[in-house]
Amino acid sequence: MREGTSLAIIQSISDSQQDLIVVFEDDAPILINRAFKKFFAVSSLDEYKEEFGPFINNFVPHPSYFHSEKIAKGSSWVDAILELEESERIVSMMTSAYEPHAFLVKVRKIDGYVIAVFEDITQTLIKRIMIENNASIDQPSGAYAKNYFLHIVQSYQDAASFNKKIISAILIKSDMKSESELPELVKHFKGIIRQDDMLIRWGDNSLLLIYLVDNLTNAQRMMDKIDTEGCSFTLITQKEKESIKELIKRID
Repeated sequence: MREGTSLAIIQSISDSQQDLIVVFEDDAPILINRAFKKFFAVSSLDEYKEEFGPFINNFVPHPSYFHSEKIAKGSSWVDAILELEESERIVSMMTSAYEPHAFLVKVRKIDGYVIAVFEDITQTLIKRIMIENNASIDQPSGAYAKNYFLHIVQSYQDAASFNKKIISAILIKSDMKSESELPELVKHFKGIIRQDDMLIRWGDNSLLLIYLVDNLTNAQRMMDKIDTEGCSFTLITQKEKESIKELIKRID
């Protein structure tokens, strides 16, 4: 099989992937996939080369991640990152809008070529860090913290898309007189909802229940199920092609 034909096949396959994929020859990129072009807001490999220069320049010099200053003199970034444990092969790169993302790097050498796959693990890292710092839970209530939910919100959207579900939300407002009553209210709702549902402290006297459903009928059934005296409930269900961030704006 000719080289041009092989690269065309790799291009076609890689363009169908969500991960960023780059093929290198002699440390120079010779193929980038559609996800890579979208991340860096370029239309072609030539445009990428003109705007970004050497590939190693993409790696943000963050102390927690792999970058150029961690490469021994005379070594390539590929050889240097392969010396690390697989779990430590993480780099940080910026989008065209200067938003930092963390990527787990998978590298494979084949017949003089290097195929590098960059898996976006930004949401996973944020979730892990916040859990380790006990920042996922709102301490006074025992529900999830609002900031935690807003940090991992894209992961919830990804789960909905993967499972072909829609996201539904119920805003729960309580007429309780004191914050000390909130833990019991949270405990009450946790005893009703499913394990994968998220109960979030949304405001001083409000909670937000986020859950996945197949249709609007099942969304309504959940609201009927949690109906509780002393609380008011507002059902907000994701519209077609609406993102979870747009849904949250409607809640607020």
